[in-house]
Amino acid sequence: MHEQFIYLASQSPRRLELLRQLGLRFQAVKVGVDESVRTGEAPAACARRLAATKAEAALRILGSGIREPVLAADTLVTVDGAILGKPADRAEGLDMLMRLSGRSHQVLSAIALWRGGAMHTALSVSEVRFRVIAPEEAAHYWQSGEPADKAGGYAIQGRGAQFIERLEGSYSGVMGLPLYETAQLLRQAGFWIWSGDHASEDAGK
Repeated sequence: MHEQFIYLASQSPRRLELLRQLGLRFQAVKVGVDESVRTGEAPAACARRLAATKAEAALRILGSGIREPVLAADTLVTVDGAILGKPADRAEGLDMLMRLSGRSHQVLSAIALWRGGAMHTALSVSEVRFRVIAPEEAAHYWQSGEPADKAGGYAIQGRGAQFIERLEGSYSGVMGLPLYETAQLLRQAGFWIWSGDHASEDAGK
């Protein structure tokens, strides 16, 4: 019988929703890591490092002897080479939206998969173009509460979708967990994803 259970180093509702689309049984593990960008660190390297760091944090919580795969992800928004994380407050959130207004930016979503003592990573890069956003629209959007905990200050799966003029890349990657790359990495690690019903639980509370 094929193994059908993994740990997900996240409690993000968006990542839980996306992972359920693959029909996997999984357990969500709450992890906390320092997501600061290192001086001179390239966005792609930062995303991969943070994804791997989250997987390692989950391994420490789960303890030794874990045989099931551990999956983690990290998503960054970049514009003009600068990384836009989660806005710290209203002023920063509005500034992010104005920086993205009427232009294109990149969304980098890295995944890390630990299995059998080895860590594997993959990266999804998407190009997103925003229409021009009026300042009063940005203010109302911030007031909705949606942008507060999102990289770049917007959510593609929510009201922020109205700003997106064009997307080249992965919708699920922009949302937070690139399913194509996730499935590819699982298959390369010898994990069969096609049988079994999905279920989820929380761990590490």
